Amino acid sequence: MNEVIRIIKQRRSVRAYREEQLKECELQAILEAGLWAPSAHNNQPWHLTVVQDADLIRHMSTVSTEDMAKSEVEWMARIGQHGRSIFYNAPTVIIVSGKQEGLLDPLIDCSAAVQNILLAAEALDIGSCWIGLIRFFFDHEEEMKKLQLPEGYKPFYAVCLGYKVRENGQGPARVDNTVNYIR
Repeated sequence: MNEVIRIIKQRRSVRAYREEQLKECELQAILEAGLWAPSAHNNQPWHLTVVQDADLIRHMSTVSTEDMAKSEVEWMARIGQHGRSIFYNAPTVIIVSGKQEGLLDPLIDCSAAVQNILLAAEALDIGSCWIGLIRFFFDHEEEMKKLQLPEGYKPFYAVCLGYKVRENGQGPARVDNTVNYIR
């Protein structure tokens, strides 16, 4: 099987990480893969903020889970009430932000960058998980200053990274009847 296709099929969201920090060369390779994502009109609207400060990672998670606990959405409130780290104690978190001014939809381009980050991590046998629940932290304007984002950028997602505690398991079966052909 082609190596790229094998990595795509093998990648899983990892939710258990070892404490040790990523090697700098691995982190740089993952970041570079994100920066090589496709973008509309080659705008490259992304900005990546690497957070490796354990106290800040814990704080972002705490702020998020406190808000989640108040949610009217039952499953979300349950997660927030448990108070577990939304980053699963990963040692590295990347915040993916997009430039807002004059672009059609930077969210799509930034999502492509996230996918490249996830696949590059898997290719290096590094665990990753795409984190949408960070949006609760993003709602706090004062807290956001801690991320030092460039002017005009909006944060969309986070990706947590770290060495896996265990190997990936078998993935769930794919949903049937999701492709049709017009030939």
